[in-house]
Order: sequence, then structure tokens, then C-alpha cells
Amino acid sequence: MTAKNIFKYFKTSPEIIRLAVMYYVRYPLSFRQVEDILHDRVIDICHETVRFWVEIFEGRTYCHLPKIGISRETVKFV
Repeated sequence: MTAKNIFKYFKTSPEIIRLAVMYYVRYPLSFRQVEDILHDRVIDICHETVRFWVEIFEGRTYCHLPKIGISRETVKFV
């Protein structure tokens, strides 16, 4: 039995989608911070695109990764 390609209908490379979702899931970052990190790597995407990808792929690909650092609830933005 062959595995289904969950990235079938996306124009963006699966590696970029995985990287964006991994950054958001693994570290206490906002969608805009993930957008900035990817922009530094010359990957031009919108923070809403990151949000969309996280909603779709978070549970399917990175649910087994433990969070590192402090939790989102304890982060205080100045």
C-alpha cells in the first residue's frame, strides 16, 4: 500500500512547509517571527500562510516533538 502525499496540492516545496511548521511547533515563536526567520533564509511567505500550514500539518507531522524552552503562556511581550 502506498502512502498518501499530504503535500500534493501545494505549490510550495514540502521541505519549506515542514521547516515553517517545525519552527512554530518546536519553539515559542509567533507566525510573524517564523515569517521573519524564513525571510532571512530568502523564503518569501506571509504569516497567514504559516498559520494555514500549521493548522493543516501540525498534528500530522510534528505532534511527537517535545516543546523546547519556555511555554507560550509564560512569554511576556513588551
